[in-house]
Amino acid sequence: MIVVHAAWLDGRLCLWAEDTDTPPAQRRGRRPKIPAHPFAVPGLRLDEDTGLQATRTLTLPTRGDLPEPSPAASVRLPPADAPLRLSEWTVDTIEYDADDAYALLRSSLVAITGNDGDGDDDFVFGETIRALATVATFAGSLVRRGRMLPGLTGAEARWVPVLTGRDAAYTRSLALSLPQAVLGGAPSRAALLTEVLDTLVDAAARAVLPPATHRLTGVAGAWLTALTGTDRAVEGPPAELDALSADLRAWQADAVGGAVRACFRLAAPPDPGTIEYARLDLDDDEEPEWRLEFALQAADEPSLVVDAATVWQAPGPIELSQWQVPAPQETLLAELGRASRLYPALEDSLRSARPAALTLDTAGAHQLLSEHAPLLSAAGFGMLLPGWWRKPQARLGARLTARSPSTTQPGTVATKSAVGLGSVVDYRWELAIGGDPLTGEEMRRLADSKASLVRLRGEWVELDQRRLAAGLEIMRRQAEDAEMTVADLLHLAGGDTEGPGGLPVEVTADGWLGDLLSGDTELRVPAATPPARFEGSLRPYQLRGLSWLSFLESAGLGGILADDMGLGKTVQLLALLAGDAPGPTLLICPMSLVGNWQREAAKFAPALRVHVHHGAERARGADFRAAVAASDLVITTYSIAARDAAALKSLPWHRLVLDEAQAVKNAATKQAVAVRGLPARHRIAVTGTPVENRLADLWSIMDFANPGLLGSATKFRERFAEPVERRGDADAAARLRRITQPFVLRRLKTDRGIISDLPEKLEMEVLCNLTREQASLYQAVVDEMLGKIERSDGVARRGLVLATMTRLKQICNHPAHAMRDGSRLAGRSGKLQRLEEILDEVLAAGERALVFTQYAEFGGMLRAHLSARLGREVAYLHGGLDKPARDALVARFQAATPSSPPVFVLSLKAGGTGLTLTAANHVVHVDRWWNPAVEDQATDRAFRIGQRRAVQVRKFVTAGTVEEKIAAMITEKRGLAAKIVGTGEQWLTELSTAELRSLLALEAGAVVE
Repeated sequence: MIVVHAAWLDGRLCLWAEDTDTPPAQRRGRRPKIPAHPFAVPGLRLDEDTGLQATRTLTLPTRGDLPEPSPAASVRLPPADAPLRLSEWTVDTIEYDADDAYALLRSSLVAITGNDGDGDDDFVFGETIRALATVATFAGSLVRRGRMLPGLTGAEARWVPVLTGRDAAYTRSLALSLPQAVLGGAPSRAALLTEVLDTLVDAAARAVLPPATHRLTGVAGAWLTALTGTDRAVEGPPAELDALSADLRAWQADAVGGAVRACFRLAAPPDPGTIEYARLDLDDDEEPEWRLEFALQAADEPSLVVDAATVWQAPGPIELSQWQVPAPQETLLAELGRASRLYPALEDSLRSARPAALTLDTAGAHQLLSEHAPLLSAAGFGMLLPGWWRKPQARLGARLTARSPSTTQPGTVATKSAVGLGSVVDYRWELAIGGDPLTGEEMRRLADSKASLVRLRGEWVELDQRRLAAGLEIMRRQAEDAEMTVADLLHLAGGDTEGPGGLPVEVTADGWLGDLLSGDTELRVPAATPPARFEGSLRPYQLRGLSWLSFLESAGLGGILADDMGLGKTVQLLALLAGDAPGPTLLICPMSLVGNWQREAAKFAPALRVHVHHGAERARGADFRAAVAASDLVITTYSIAARDAAALKSLPWHRLVLDEAQAVKNAATKQAVAVRGLPARHRIAVTGTPVENRLADLWSIMDFANPGLLGSATKFRERFAEPVERRGDADAAARLRRITQPFVLRRLKTDRGIISDLPEKLEMEVLCNLTREQASLYQAVVDEMLGKIERSDGVARRGLVLATMTRLKQICNHPAHAMRDGSRLAGRSGKLQRLEEILDEVLAAGERALVFTQYAEFGGMLRAHLSARLGREVAYLHGGLDKPARDALVARFQAATPSSPPVFVLSLKAGGTGLTLTAANHVVHVDRWWNPAVEDQATDRAFRIGQRRAVQVRKFVTAGTVEEKIAAMITEKRGLAAKIVGTGEQWLTELSTAELRSLLALEAGAVVE
């Protein structure tokens, strides 16, 4: 492995490389005064076009007789007790001047090394390169924001950075973060950063500026010309150059503050003490006086301030932080003069011999706060503004108070009188400041004041006249205002809809609407009692789930029961279904779960009349209608629901339940459209994964449960999906969470407050190596398929990409899986070897294991091989088994008798949901689905209620292959689901050929020797 490093020496970017695979013992000889770095790559060549070769001496951390390896290296470290010191070492470098250095640091890491991604080189980039790349990014940001000035250094035209305020603070943090190895011979990190930033800002400015087009001649003309392009030299008589340089330095000092700057503090008028009554404190004929006080402030320590009065009384120099101000009076006057160019009102103060403050009226104070203060702050001046400025409580807003529509009592049966999202609510608007409503007299006086700053009840507040006008219009039209529905109220409370006139809105409600808006519905809803027909006991969290479901049903609202796998969603639903209802419930689930629902219903609610609508002999027409009329619960599958949509739609269902509701995550599929079109007074979606890959999954499921709540699919994509998924918009994610939270109940097994008797789940990634045969096949497929992909486009290209991914994953499993030649399995796969070792340990301990693969064909191969290898029966569940065979296989494994199979191989699609397999406490994912939600569902066949032992989950990843690179990306999909309560493998098809080449390249170290 080669680790590429950077140093900054003599105004150049110097790259050198560390070969961590070469042991130091191979580089022997007489030790010179400054030894060569034992791991440095000799004769380094990274770029044939612009880099210059050189040999440099670097001061690097050293332990014992060896330089300290970089964190990215895999070199064996010297003894830990050896002292760490700085020593000099020589390295061969490739060096770049300023313009090339900036281009390299801002470009991709592939461009830095000149590596074309063909897999011949294995580069890792050290923290020194990343640190300098961060500086280059900052330099580009300064240029984009215009935070630079032109200057003349010696006989060269230069752009220099302007560092004030936050930029100055960030510069200090950058200096502290520079690694020791980047310093070279610089005296300090701060000195090096100043040099690097000055150089890169100049290069960044030249990278974006067009060539000069002025008509000036002489030294000034030559200087302007040299400010663009790559030739920085300014030719002219030395005396004229010196004069121009002096003028530019004076201009820069006048334009940019130094270590000590002017500071302005705005003091509000004194409080007249009239806080006993609710009116504007100021009489109409009073004009309050605001005072803008002057001071000097240390730019690096804003807390150190010397007021103007002290400055004028100072007999000599004053000290601020580590800076001594030799002429404080002149400094203050100069700073005030500089500030007056941005804030002309200061000119009146400068006519005084000793200016200390500026008096403002209320309009002038508001203009300062809203317009001039941001400009002065951006220019580097200190601004000390009143604490209430820019706080929400100092702004005008609106408060909406709503009354809950009447409902049936929570916990009872919802009928046609239930309200739902479309119900109209009674509401009342109020204008408020800081959450306190305004009286009619206060609103009248505010409207008459025409002021932008007013003192109300003893506090100063900003009054936006546009918002005030909108608020007054709301009050005037309140009696005539349009209807507001429950859905409108939820969107307004969630922040997805802006208040009238842009007013910020606080929404409050009483009754069940208030509970719904609280976001804490599970704890606030009235407790429900399990019905008499329910035979079983509910855990506390399950009883709260029943109460939540009953509450939503009483309000005519749908919900998503999204408890973690294994927490008993089925039991909670059966407790709800066992209650009295005015009509039957239609339950739609995958075919594999029909039998499970029948068994669970017979166990926990035997009095329920259950009818299964499935199979070729299922009832139709009048027979079906009669069967439904005689049933409390009708169970069918998603495929049958799509085929018999017309018959199902003709019946008046009281309740519609979707189990494993992620089956309708793709809203455009035939079964999703059919299911959403079924009529029901109450809808429930049951899923452990409300967000599998994309937020569109959540929209589709929520649109089933509460149609229209999230708007159309297009509007949802614009408002939420794209901002959250593409830009990581935290505000959009928070708004979506607030809107959906009342309708999604999700509890996790890992939360000890939910369930305390579930054992630990230990998850680990197991890195497996390729055999030489696998590596050869892998590289051949990459070489062949990349050529085809490069020559194709559109649908054909996407198909080739997915085909390539599938073939490579099969090779990672086993050569026989990819070749389909029926050849032997033993000794030819790193994964298979590791699986055999794990299963040997499992069986030796008398335990049981589930082995998941996404490929049914490979599952069959594993079953045959493992049965012979282990000398024990290995069960295999796949989609080709009928229901009786599946049930019998599961029952035998769960029996956990000496004659039961100890190893259960399962196809991920067929066995990843709906099964309880707690007899196993080991789970092995032989190949990754690249969808964490699907993997978690499969794992939860063993990690669920009833499990008494710690569950060990091993996820195989082949080192150095596409599997290892994508495994890191899986974490991002987990973050998306957690953020709200990514797209399968399709996103891979959109990668460029260069990105695919990098993704698919076989890394060094992937092959087992």
